[in-house]
Amino acid sequence: MSTQQRLASWLKTKSPEDRRLILARVGFTTDDDVTPQDLARLLLQPRAALALARFCTRPQHQALSAVAWLAAQRHGPLLDLWHDGDPVTRAVPRADVLDLLAGDDPALRDHAAATLDALADMALVLPPHADHVIVSTGVHAHLAETAGLGRPAAELIGLHFNAPEVHAIAEALGFPKARTREDAERNVLDLLTDQERVRALLAQAPASARQWLLEIIGSGSRVLTHAYQARGVFGYHQVLKYAFRPGGSGDPDTDWLAARGLLLPAGLDDTAEVPIEVAVAVLGELRVPFTPEPPRPPSGLPDAVGADGSAQAAATAALSQIERVLAACAGQPPALRKAGGLAVRDTRRIAKAAGVAEDVARLWLDLAMQAGLLGLHAEPVQRPKGHRGKLPDPVVSLLPKPEYDDWLQRSPAERLTPIIATWATIPAVYTFWPEEAGTPVAIIEPDDPYAVGIRSAVLDALAALPPGKGVSADGLPYVTERAAWHRPLHFAESGADDDLVSAVLREAELLGVVAGGALTGVGRAVRDLLLSGAAWTSPEPALTAALTAMLPPAQATAFFQADLTAVVRGMPGPELAELLDDVADRESEGHAVVWRFSGSTVRRAFDRGHEADALLARLAEVAEAPLPQPLKYLIKDTARTHGRVRVVRSGCCLRSDDEALVEELARSAALRTLGLRKIAPTVLISARGEEETLARLRAAGYTPALESETGAAIVERAARRRA
Repeated sequence: MSTQQRLASWLKTKSPEDRRLILARVGFTTDDDVTPQDLARLLLQPRAALALARFCTRPQHQALSAVAWLAAQRHGPLLDLWHDGDPVTRAVPRADVLDLLAGDDPALRDHAAATLDALADMALVLPPHADHVIVSTGVHAHLAETAGLGRPAAELIGLHFNAPEVHAIAEALGFPKARTREDAERNVLDLLTDQERVRALLAQAPASARQWLLEIIGSGSRVLTHAYQARGVFGYHQVLKYAFRPGGSGDPDTDWLAARGLLLPAGLDDTAEVPIEVAVAVLGELRVPFTPEPPRPPSGLPDAVGADGSAQAAATAALSQIERVLAACAGQPPALRKAGGLAVRDTRRIAKAAGVAEDVARLWLDLAMQAGLLGLHAEPVQRPKGHRGKLPDPVVSLLPKPEYDDWLQRSPAERLTPIIATWATIPAVYTFWPEEAGTPVAIIEPDDPYAVGIRSAVLDALAALPPGKGVSADGLPYVTERAAWHRPLHFAESGADDDLVSAVLREAELLGVVAGGALTGVGRAVRDLLLSGAAWTSPEPALTAALTAMLPPAQATAFFQADLTAVVRGMPGPELAELLDDVADRESEGHAVVWRFSGSTVRRAFDRGHEADALLARLAEVAEAPLPQPLKYLIKDTARTHGRVRVVRSGCCLRSDDEALVEELARSAALRTLGLRKIAPTVLISARGEEETLARLRAAGYTPALESETGAAIVERAARRRA
């Protein structure tokens, strides 16, 4: 039976949910069941194995690397990634893998065995799960060189040193001056490949140098250092050669090791490598780095006091801000740039309207877009009569989608659910924008393949904190280190650092997923959804339940105070928020939302069509107590002065000293299409422009004259056309 057939048989024992989780980790999401045969065929492809490997913790990645390294030693390197051979041909004994990972340490061997079992559950170690370990060709091809074992000393010296450096190492090791490079190199290699002589050499080393060498070996045999400088490219194969840097690296321990060949150039800038023979001599056996225990939380963590209340306030504020961002897009739709994204001025305008920072406005815009609440609308360009050339590109605007109206009517928990569900699985950290990326813009295509894994790892790191404890800014290095243990490939390939992790934490705090440096109930729900794979298929039930438990129901009433403020305790309902936003300015948000009334805000309400009596009646309906007298006086006093001056829309104006003629024109059926309206005994306004109005008047038998803005008569003459 082939490995593919055995894998299909094993997959049959898994539930449809388990198979969909494996498929989702490979990069495909579906609500339908996938057949074991199809999934087995997919999992044996190199890209699928590498996708699954990105979900490995550090010990799981170390175990896979150990298997691939052992297979390369036993069966030779994998030369053809796409060969059709059965992976069973590169199987290695399970006992040898355990020896390489844990040696004779019983507790460590138990950890290593449990790690291999976990990899089998992830479909990375392939069946049959017996005395031999089988992995796919993708693992063999890409992870054999990541086992943390250095290359042989002969290979490193031959590749990266010229003769002067070899003679220098031989001299530092106490050998007499050799006549040729070959003789010096032979002396050096004889010592470095003899475990007893290496141990004797290290016995003479400073204690700090011995400890430093142990740390380098324990972390993968490579270290960043300035001990060497590039000399140039030499030879037929164009290999980069190195020389010792004059003045050393700045670290005495590193310089001591490098001078004696215990650290050699790795072929990468500012990187040195411990030869495998030296690592074996130091450890006493052939071992790869294996760290089954994650970093422990630091001591003295602060209490996450009031985390639930802070999370509730953050989620309430987030929902209010998102509503205002969407309302700003509905009121004045921003246009999409030809280069993509929104113009910075539009983002600033929306941020100002929502009362948030620009980066927060970008976050809400992008999340709303990906959640299906915002969409792009291209206004068609009408072809002018007789125009045969190319039409200009249509203007593409950002507008709320029809789903937005239904979203507004839902409960606060139901409104925030799609936003957090989108945030959990979106391949982007929107608030992280490095300087080299240029000017930050909103509405971009999310394309960061590492974002979801890093986000999940950060939540895993916070989940490991002691109950009731959180992390402050001082604890950020721990979160980064612990998250990197959970997703080492994501961090290594993306170069993620404290800045990126800080951006993830900030977004989580804005949404109420994290508060006080600890996971909230919503945060735990998001983490569980990511671990189970349900975040990609059906996150709504779990998220809605967690948000309902955290958020109070939407409030339909407000408490109006004599200092001209209105306070809503909790989340205002959409109708209440719309009314108060019309007539007052939001002053603060959190556990309660506060609006402040002023003469300018009341005038704004009147400008939007409200009338004083109707406005007072609506405010009284939503008031928890009688409206205070100062608010009534403010509205009535503002109403008395509002509209005393009227601005009338018109195409042009008609005037005549003959009031009877003005009345006749206003009543004329022949001039009805002009929409004439009398605004004074001697003044009419027309809905049409001056040219059309003049033509209609003359066609009806009247003899009008054209007058300028200053009152002077204008002599109409036909334009003279010339070539």
